[in-house]
Amino acid sequence: MGLPTLEFSDSFLDSPEFRERLQCHEIELERTNRFIKDLIKDGNMLISALKSLSLAVQRFSQSLQEFQFECIGDTETDDEINIAQSLKEFSQLLSTMEEERRRLIQNADDVLISPLERFRKEQIGAVKEGKKQFDKETEKYYSVLEKHLSLSSRKKESHLQEADSQMGKDRQVFYDASLQYVFKIQEVQERKKFEFVEPLLAFLQGLFTFYHEGYELANEFQPYKQQLQFNLQNTRNNFESTRAEVERLMKRIRSSEADMKAPGCFTMEGFLYLQEKSTHTLTLSRCGLTLSIIKYHRGIIGSIIDSEMLHLRSCVRRKRESIDKRFCFDIEVVERHGVTTLQALSESNRRLWLEAMDGKEPVWPLCPFITSWLFRRIRCLSGSVFVEAWFLCVSESDDQGYRIRAVHALVYKLPEKNREMLDLLTDHLLKVSTHSVQNLMTVSNLGMIFGPTLMRSQEETVAAMMNIKFQNIVVEIMIENRDKVGALYSCEAEHSHELSFPQGAHFSNVCPSVEPGWLQATYNSRTGLIPDNYITYT
Repeated sequence: MGLPTLEFSDSFLDSPEFRERLQCHEIELERTNRFIKDLIKDGNMLISALKSLSLAVQRFSQSLQEFQFECIGDTETDDEINIAQSLKEFSQLLSTMEEERRRLIQNADDVLISPLERFRKEQIGAVKEGKKQFDKETEKYYSVLEKHLSLSSRKKESHLQEADSQMGKDRQVFYDASLQYVFKIQEVQERKKFEFVEPLLAFLQGLFTFYHEGYELANEFQPYKQQLQFNLQNTRNNFESTRAEVERLMKRIRSSEADMKAPGCFTMEGFLYLQEKSTHTLTLSRCGLTLSIIKYHRGIIGSIIDSEMLHLRSCVRRKRESIDKRFCFDIEVVERHGVTTLQALSESNRRLWLEAMDGKEPVWPLCPFITSWLFRRIRCLSGSVFVEAWFLCVSESDDQGYRIRAVHALVYKLPEKNREMLDLLTDHLLKVSTHSVQNLMTVSNLGMIFGPTLMRSQEETVAAMMNIKFQNIVVEIMIENRDKVGALYSCEAEHSHELSFPQGAHFSNVCPSVEPGWLQATYNSRTGLIPDNYITYT
């Protein structure tokens, strides 16, 4: 039920019903006043919360901006680079959103709080002042009226006329106050319909603008988001395949002998105890005939005390009866006089050290060190072509064309039979990838399956497992860019060993030639030279 209408004519009558209707308006106006005060309080709390949220988001954004991903290995894949860069992209997105939120917060006081406070103080406050004046005039009027009505009729006519005249003036003042109060209270009741709601609408419009900005940013972010999801899925798949390989390696290492030679760039590396008046341990490693000795104190936190480079002269097993300690052997070095006694960690560990340093071991004759070193070196070289390939492709340049050319060049360094087999395989895998909608075998998935098979490292280490992702990239390039060498321009051969071809021609069997600036390729079943700057890898 709505508020009753206040008629101006009722002000003259000033009936109890009029007073009740007037009181209804006063109660409603007081309720509105309390509501606006609470709304202003809640609005200030909301603005404070928005400021706190904005500061928290800014700190969060700054943390994302400052953090730097560190991946295992010296080189990162494109997927890893994009994932590492994603934190800065997220930070930029949040910063852009916060710019709009800051504008919302800055305008909130002018748009919402100040208009509501002004309406409450100026309009509702004016009604309260009008009520005070109305109550004051009411009290005065009815007091004067009672006195006037109590005048005796026996008084002089002139005195009665003067009293009537004064009473008329007092009545008019009361009527004016009543009319003014009725007018003002109804005016404010009508004003609140727009002056109260307009600030709320303006504030909501600011919120809508903020959310719309978020919607626009989300649309702009969509392509990057899809690419990032693809990068994340590739990285997850690489992780799953690598994890299985690393876990298998861990189990094999766990089941092997404790004193086995760890793979690395040194012939032998590990802890040895120096038999001197010292409690220090030392790490000794050997490369060639050089010993790198690091004195190391093993405590709660290990600390390196000293290090030196020595050149080995001889190594002899220490007889058990000649020393109270077990697992000992003597070495002589060029830089020191006399014999240095070292203690290994076990009998098998001592045997490894003696073998590595061509030590004199009467029980187990040793192979010459140089022979074993050459053998290990040749093993390391056997898979070097594609080790070089993935580092050329990934670490040296972000240019996809350069990567394709590098892989093409390295493929043609393979022996002819190996290259023919690789050609058959990549041709088949390319056909498989064209049906990826049905078989789910995309080029990326095929690279993940065949990368570790085609380019398995000679030594199975965690570092080698981490390089599987680069092997996958090389295989992807070989599949995806098979026979994708095209001509940028047409060319007429000037010599018999050169090829003529039109613009857009596609070549096969492209490989480097001995002529600088020229490549060897096959076109229309004829093999010859083509200019390097006339072709592109599509």
